[in-house]
Amino acid sequence: MGLRTVLSFFLGLWSLIVLSQNDSLYIRKFPEKVTVRLGVQNTSNSFIITDNETKEQTEIIPNDKTYLGLSFLFRSVEVDLGYAPNFFSENRDNSGSKLLTLNFRMFLGQWMQTLDFYKQKGFFTRINNEILPFPELSTLKIGGATSFIFNRNFSFRAIGFQNEWQKKSAGSFIPRFTFYYTRFRLDDTDIQIGDDHSFNLAIGPGYYYNLVIRKHFLLSAGATIGLGANFTRSEGETFTSSLAQVIFRSAIGYNSERFFTGINLSAQVLEHGTDQNTQLDDVITFVELYIGYRLNAPKKWIQKADKFNRKFGMD
Repeated sequence: MGLRTVLSFFLGLWSLIVLSQNDSLYIRKFPEKVTVRLGVQNTSNSFIITDNETKEQTEIIPNDKTYLGLSFLFRSVEVDLGYAPNFFSENRDNSGSKLLTLNFRMFLGQWMQTLDFYKQKGFFTRINNEILPFPELSTLKIGGATSFIFNRNFSFRAIGFQNEWQKKSAGSFIPRFTFYYTRFRLDDTDIQIGDDHSFNLAIGPGYYYNLVIRKHFLLSAGATIGLGANFTRSEGETFTSSLAQVIFRSAIGYNSERFFTGINLSAQVLEHGTDQNTQLDDVITFVELYIGYRLNAPKKWIQKADKFNRKFGMD
């Protein structure tokens, strides 16, 4: 046995030990579990219109609804069911409003891909302490972000899907490329928004940290600051302006082998430059309170998932 063979053997053994220690010390994965998750969610996409000549601002606010969401998760597959019951007070006075949100997150190694879909109808604004409704205003937003997680010991799934458990504190530098398409449609002519189209592109650095307290409790916070460009198509003309992006996310949670619970908060602001006479800024907020439980997955599910992951090289 040559020296090169001996060194290769011990380097391979050392790498295996380190990787196993990292997995056990920092992150507990649940590839053998099915996660059932119940959450109370409130999310919306509001807009701020600024007249750059008078500096007057008008906030266009959606008629929010609070949803009960039931989720089933296994590995990278998630199925969500949502319902907006009338026993929440904010759901009683906006019967004409509509809100449909779909969110998808996929991990491929250290890469994370998110896709978002928001469809809203029914907005209002406040002018001189009066509420002016715009029930025929609707928006459609499609987009997402591509991110790279530098630190393998940091778990984004522990604050998103909860199909991982961050067992030791860790943080990571996470750069992100964000893209969104938004369509505005309004049949009412009392406000200066027609059938317009907006494209936002931004890229920037971010940092997120999971602080573990007494093994089971998690405090998480992070932010992303990006720069980019906006392209707006309105009344046959195309306008281009600079774009500044700020994303903030925080979470408080409790985790164990079976039971978990917590609160997720996030906000994203897309602020356009002042190259246009009218500036339209974009704000996306999300609040969720959740509880969940993990069950043993059927053996056939595990075998098929392992076979799929080996074939496509997915984690």
